[in-house]
Amino acid sequence: MAELRRDPVLMVGEGWEGGYRLLDSGNGRKLEQFGPHAFIRPEPQAMWNPRAADWQAAGEFIPGSDEDGGGRWQLDQSLPEDCWPVSWNEVTFTAQPTPFRHLQFFPDMAPVWDWMREQLSGMTEAETMNLFGYTGVGSLALSRHGRVTHVDASKKSVAQARENAALSRMEDRPIRWLVDDAAKYTAREVRRGNRYDGIILDPPKFGRGPKNETWRLEESLPTLLGDCRQLLDADSKFLFLTVYAVRMSSLALAGLVDELFADLPGTIEHGDLAVQETGEGGRLLPTAIFARWSNSG
Repeated sequence: MAELRRDPVLMVGEGWEGGYRLLDSGNGRKLEQFGPHAFIRPEPQAMWNPRAADWQAAGEFIPGSDEDGGGRWQLDQSLPEDCWPVSWNEVTFTAQPTPFRHLQFFPDMAPVWDWMREQLSGMTEAETMNLFGYTGVGSLALSRHGRVTHVDASKKSVAQARENAALSRMEDRPIRWLVDDAAKYTAREVRRGNRYDGIILDPPKFGRGPKNETWRLEESLPTLLGDCRQLLDADSKFLFLTVYAVRMSSLALAGLVDELFADLPGTIEHGDLAVQETGEGGRLLPTAIFARWSNSG
């Protein structure tokens, strides 16, 4: 029976050379470096004062008037019109400002990529799945251990993931790039009787599938997570669930995972993802909540 650990866990990303750094934060904003370029983005959780009075950046995202989205970039003319390469370990991918205030990858996921690799240590023929896989950095990280099924409803994101695979010289890795609704695909996998060694999922608060399917986190997540549970067994290694931008505790996610995974061996944990500022003090900026199941077996 899986053990639920009630004390929260903190997974901290410290940034890495050649890819990402959190340079400063405060007054509802953050200053980040993506490769050679610095950007300013809104960050409501940065309620403290910034360490530096003057931030120099190649672009700033100006949020809309409501908290649910909207806004626009103000970009310096010296910034390249096209994307530019960054890297994490052996994985190379691109960064570029998007209309959704992101830059084509989520740097706070770096400790999660490391954690998943630890769970699969020594395996070379693992079967893993990345749901809501976005531009594929997590899928490329997992591909060192075997076959990966990458699922995202956005044709543009999957195309970018394929380009990142080519940029990393990983075109020949055993990755299935699928444009599909994550919930429907997972349900089909259950009906097919398939199984996986690990699953990572990063569902949005709200979304639509390729055939206009509606996703609402609080309503849709329990069913999806239940299907994920049916794709895992006592020999599987992990499930990792991240959630952004919701008024919810990681305890709630852990409670749901505990209900569904209680019959499996292993450990259920929950907590926060955070990014650490560079420089003296190293303040931690929280970014998301998570719940995870692991089975060292």
